[in-house]
This record gives sequence, C-alpha cells and structure tokens, in this order.
Amino acid sequence: MKYYFIAGEASGDLHASNMIKALRKQQSEAEIRAWGGDLMQEAGAEIVKHYRDLAFMGFVEVLMNIRTILSNLKLCKKDILDYNPEVLVLVDYPGFNLRIAEWAKQRGIKVLYYISPQIWAWKQSRVHKIKRDVGRMLTILPFEKDFYASFNFEVDFVGHPLLDAIKDRPEVKRDEGLANLGIDKSQGPLVAILPGSRKQEIKTMLPLMLQTVRARKVNYVIAGAPSQDLSFYQEVSGETDLPILFGKTYDLLELADAALVTSGTATLETALFKVPEVVCYKGSAISYQIAKRLVKVKYISLVNLVMDRMVVKELIQSDYKLENVLKELDYCLSEEGKNKLHADYLELEQKLGGTGASDRAAEILIDYAQS
Repeated sequence: MKYYFIAGEASGDLHASNMIKALRKQQSEAEIRAWGGDLMQEAGAEIVKHYRDLAFMGFVEVLMNIRTILSNLKLCKKDILDYNPEVLVLVDYPGFNLRIAEWAKQRGIKVLYYISPQIWAWKQSRVHKIKRDVGRMLTILPFEKDFYASFNFEVDFVGHPLLDAIKDRPEVKRDEGLANLGIDKSQGPLVAILPGSRKQEIKTMLPLMLQTVRARKVNYVIAGAPSQDLSFYQEVSGETDLPILFGKTYDLLELADAALVTSGTATLETALFKVPEVVCYKGSAISYQIAKRLVKVKYISLVNLVMDRMVVKELIQSDYKLENVLKELDYCLSEEGKNKLHADYLELEQKLGGTGASDRAAEILIDYAQS
C-alpha cells in the first residue's frame, strides 16, 4: 500500500509521525511519501518538502506569499499524481489541504483527513466542502463529533494523540533533568517560554515574554522551534547568550514550574504535562480585526475550548502587556494557582478520550485503503 501524507506545521509533523509509526506496526510493507518534517522522516516517510517552507500565518501574511503558496500547490498535485497513492492523508493545515482535497476528489483519489480543521471556530461553511471532498474524517477533540453530526456528517473521534506522545516518554528525574539544563533550582522556579513556531509570531511574542521572566528573576528556558535556528532568536532578542533548547520542548515541560505559551497546540501540550500556563497571543492589527469578526468561539486556547470554560488565562492583543503577564505568571507560580490548574488538567485528560489515538487512526486508514 502507498500513502501520501501532507502536514504543514510542527504539530502536524508530530501527529503524522506517530500515525505513521502506528501504520508501520500494522502494515510493515506500507510505502509513505510526504510533505512534512523531521519527525515524519524519522518515522519512515520520504519527505518531498519540509513544512518550514509552507508555514504562513494571518490574512496579510498569506496574501504577501500567495505566489509561493500557488507554486507549492502545483508542485504537490503533480507529485501526488506521479506517486499514485491508495490514500491521500491530509493532516490539519486547512488553507492548503482543503484545496488539495477538492482536487484529489475530482481525480478519484481517496482522501482521509486526520485532525479536523477548526471550522467550528470560523468558516463553518467549509463543512459542506469537507462532506463533498473527504472520504473519512478523523477528529481528535471530543466536541467535533457532535459539530459534524449537526451537519449530517459522520466522523470518527479517535482521541487526542498528545496523550500517547506524553505517556510513552521515559520518566525524567527532576534534579537530574534540571542539572542537565544547567538550572540551579535554588535560584528559583523554572519558567518555560514557548513563543510559537513561525517567524512572525516569535518576533511578536518573545520580547515581552523575556521581559516578564527577567522582571521576576526566575530561571527560564526558551523552547526553540525546529523550523528556526539560533541566530534568528538572537536577532529577535538582541542577545547572543540565550538559554534555548531545540527539539526538546517536552523535556522542558517535564521540568517546568510554569509556562508562557503562544496560543496553539502548545497550550494543550503544556496542560497535559500539568504545567500552569499563561496563554498569550498578538497578531498584526489588520489580521486581528478580521479574525475578531469571523471567529465564532469564546476562547483561543484548546484547553479552554475542550473544557468549555476559562481554565487557563488568555491574554490577547491589547491585553498582552507586561503588567498582565506578570500578574498571571505570579498566580501560576502560587500554591493556589498550581493546585487549581492541576485539578482542571486531570479533568481535561478525561475529556480527551484516553490513549491509543494513533493506533486507532492507523486502523481506520488501513481499512479505508482496503475498502
């Protein structure tokens, strides 16, 4: 069997890689070609194009890069036709993947979509295109099944793959882990800084995050995105001596006492490691005003969306300022804050459906390929 995966971001690379591992356990002869990242390559996929060349955020940024996006679409379509897979597996990344899904459907290529686009947040009209173009939809958030059912589209809720990724990690002894990071625990708590994965958001989020931890004189480490390099972070911060880790975000979260996190999948990852967090987001003024008029959800973090209530504090746009971040970081580091968030995080885990998501997703993929 031949499969073609497309993942356009770091989170998609992670989840697709775990699905590929599960697929190979169940179907060792599977051939996999993909657009994705290092993790998918390590799992056994032949990578055609890396996601670092695909990630554009915000309405304005997309318009500025429209020629590159159209060129990538053309290249991708040709490569899929040349490869002729049994199933095309699309992983999140809706701006690109929904166009590919429509094109593939017209050519009789089976389409399985893993990790639903967040159409419940905005552009709900996309559900009609998904019903038309996608053969199987696998969702990882519990409320998505009911959302699609309201449009008479049956989907499979497989659970959230982050639960597996975290459960399978070897245990880290705190003192040893801190020592490996060069952290002196006597100098105060460790705050993880997760400023995002795209250049635009890192430029916007990182400077104020650094101001915050320095104002509180705590230990801190930056989680470097695998798609960026050290010199970029040094340029953004104006410093050459930054405590930064690449490819070890989970190692950092395993040890952190609190975290400052740019909105995205990282908010959920941080919560599943039981780390008290402040969720931050600030985009370009134009992109924010457009999104404000289109988005139909009460929260921006996945933690709050799954729980359907405010569990972690969200500091968005004008609220993202030093005094607010300091206040919320102090709460995260307090005993009251830690105890309250830990209890909420345990409830969150239960709502996410337990472990085994990648295995269930692979089983459905194989069944679909053979049908």
